[in-house]
Amino acid sequence: MIPKIVIVGRPNVGKSSLLNLLAGRRVSIVDPTAGVTRDRVSCIAHLEPSDPNLGPRTCEMIDTGGYGIQDADHLTAHVERQIELGLAEAQLILFVADAQTGVVPLDEEVALLLRRHGLTDRVLLVANKVDGPRDEPSAHEAARLGFGTPIPVSASSGRNKESLVDAILQRLPAEPPGPQSPEAAPDAGVLLAIVGKRNAGKSTLVNALAGQERVIVSETEGTTRDSIDVRFEMDGRVFTAIDTAGVRKTKSLKGDIEFYSRHRTLRSIRRADVVLLLIDAAVPVSQVDKQLVNEILKHHKPCLIVLNKWDLVEAEHTPEEYVKYLDSALEGLRFGPVAFVSAKHGQGLREAVATALSLHEQAGRRVTTGQLNRAMEQVFAERLPHSGTGRRPKVYYATQLAVHPPTIGLFVNDPALFDAAYQRFLINRFRTLLPFAEVPIKLIIRGRRSLPAEAGSAASRED
Repeated sequence: MIPKIVIVGRPNVGKSSLLNLLAGRRVSIVDPTAGVTRDRVSCIAHLEPSDPNLGPRTCEMIDTGGYGIQDADHLTAHVERQIELGLAEAQLILFVADAQTGVVPLDEEVALLLRRHGLTDRVLLVANKVDGPRDEPSAHEAARLGFGTPIPVSASSGRNKESLVDAILQRLPAEPPGPQSPEAAPDAGVLLAIVGKRNAGKSTLVNALAGQERVIVSETEGTTRDSIDVRFEMDGRVFTAIDTAGVRKTKSLKGDIEFYSRHRTLRSIRRADVVLLLIDAAVPVSQVDKQLVNEILKHHKPCLIVLNKWDLVEAEHTPEEYVKYLDSALEGLRFGPVAFVSAKHGQGLREAVATALSLHEQAGRRVTTGQLNRAMEQVFAERLPHSGTGRRPKVYYATQLAVHPPTIGLFVNDPALFDAAYQRFLINRFRTLLPFAEVPIKLIIRGRRSLPAEAGSAASRED
């Protein structure tokens, strides 16, 4: 197991900036508004020492919400519960203080929390916002918290990062002996991005999959702000569920926090292997759901439509009736399978994950050039592209160029003869004739000049 490093402190001391600094990328949302981070935001970080006597380590960095935040959405108790859950599994705790404001009563409360849980031996004190030498004397005030001399850093500029990394590596438990050292990052498995509008039940679903209280669940809209990666195993396979912020209409976004939350949701779609589009069965499909479908199709992501809260409506509708409704409401995703679940009661989750895995495997299949060209011949026999000029369209060569998504390349006499309507027809027929029935297909059409040198012989070869 790789060591877990948990970052704690009161609001606005720069914990999220520190996580991003150590991770080497933007993981957690950074905003001057207190209480932006609510859940435990984690990532894998590879720490490289500047001290040659220290070896590099792979760690899991975990950012937590600000302790003692007076949250306008009444989520303070939920945030503090997540902090305590994080502390319980930490091998090292970065207690972050603010060198600019000095020690305040909330810092003392965090120190008391750490002592109450018997964690003093795991604490490394960090004084943040030390932007230059003149700030260093004030940074040492944090020593009165009782956790030794603080490491002065500036998370925003990266100042003194090397000293912090070396101090972390010195304090981590010894590496396990053997060929596994240093620890390898845990396998993330199949990435499942869980997206949907607000209050569809995304966080409830993530907790149900993880089998633990991993993210905050609340009736308050907008509870989740960051995208949270939660690793879990099912039937011997590894998955990572990405809990995302609930999406609302772009014109309804309020401030930078919601803007960045939406951006991270869209980024989660791009990096996912499979997208789980969570639909609230108790309310009609919305414009936001349709926008998410467009984003999923734009990036050719396999998608499982997960109909949550089915237990609330199953007495009124049959699954067949609801699928018919979804086909009408989400036209572009008619080929996507539907799973009927109750995240709250844990119903249908194993079947949903199995279907998601099937979609991932389907998107990774390859067909031979012979199979593809025979399918192309059958499609041409059924319907040719319409040409207003009288030119006859020709396909010289068809081949599968890539997987995830399955990408089919057609080399033709004139790409302009294959308009958007015919391309949609072609993709739908490929979905029927090839083993890609439930996943998006990416179609690339190129002119004769792009024809590969081996096309002539390969096209006529029976695979």
